[in-house]
Amino acid sequence: MATLRALRKFCQQSKHQVCSLHMSSSRQEAVVISGRKLARQIREEARTDVEQWVSTGNRRPHLSVVLVGDNVASHSYVLNKTRAAADVGISSETILKPSCISEDELMDLIYKLNTDHRVDGLLVQLPLPEHIDERRICNAVSPDKDVDGFHVVNVGRMCLDQSTMLPATPWGVWEIIKRTGIPTLGKNVVVAGRSKNVGMPIAMLLHSDGRHERPGGDATVTISHRYTPKEQLRQHTRIADIVVAAAGIPNLITADMIKEGAVVIDVGINRVHDHVTGKDRLVGDVDFEGVRQKASFITPVPGGVGPMTVAMLMKNTIKAAKNLLLTPAERIRMVASS
Repeated sequence: MATLRALRKFCQQSKHQVCSLHMSSSRQEAVVISGRKLARQIREEARTDVEQWVSTGNRRPHLSVVLVGDNVASHSYVLNKTRAAADVGISSETILKPSCISEDELMDLIYKLNTDHRVDGLLVQLPLPEHIDERRICNAVSPDKDVDGFHVVNVGRMCLDQSTMLPATPWGVWEIIKRTGIPTLGKNVVVAGRSKNVGMPIAMLLHSDGRHERPGGDATVTISHRYTPKEQLRQHTRIADIVVAAAGIPNLITADMIKEGAVVIDVGINRVHDHVTGKDRLVGDVDFEGVRQKASFITPVPGGVGPMTVAMLMKNTIKAAKNLLLTPAERIRMVASS
């Protein structure tokens, strides 16, 4: 009888424990990945790298930024870049030009900066006025100084999994994933957006071979674009382990499109009017509050990919400075190890 009573008591306790376990396993919100925190780590690495470079007798890396016109957002982005340069010990200059500058005049300026031995990194802030061909301008920047990674040579090398200057935003996304410890090998990834400067390079980095000269993520990647029907996009995202939103469309990715535990990286930067405050505010491509209830990791806007873009630009500037003094074989080893 005593044994029976003990068995009943054990069963009641076990049932209570199982019930408690079930109640306590209610799903937690996604971990919000701080791009600012990761960017601080990368900038600290860059600062150490610069000081070591200078301490061995080398010239301090220098970044030249060409800013055309009076686009408020572009001026803000450039200010962030030059402040970050100063923070890590890189000298920089911003060359302001009016929006009425001709394409040939801009080309002449780029040629002068290409041939200036004091300039290590060079970028022309986009977008440019409509009368200027952005692709022609990007291709005019010397590939060795192209810290944006937009020159056709650098794009081609990236697509071939070779060491090169990677575009800063896609590289920032890649670093977020790696440094957070998010697995990509064999995972399903959806990249919403196919721009040549963001969406396409992100897809290339995530799907390419991890054993190549420039290691990739070995993921299975689907790329959507403006002509992908919303329902078809939903079919892809609902089975995706990682969703990267880079389409420039507010609230493109909503909670019903995400499977439980997916990783969501929001690259979008959209300025929308807030009817409550009467002011404009920045939002991403993801319904942050809704999606964070289902995702395992999510990046915010602002404070997610944006700071990482600036940090990776500093890394590229240091690469550019070192590349000027290295042999081709040494360049490959340096970039592959970064």
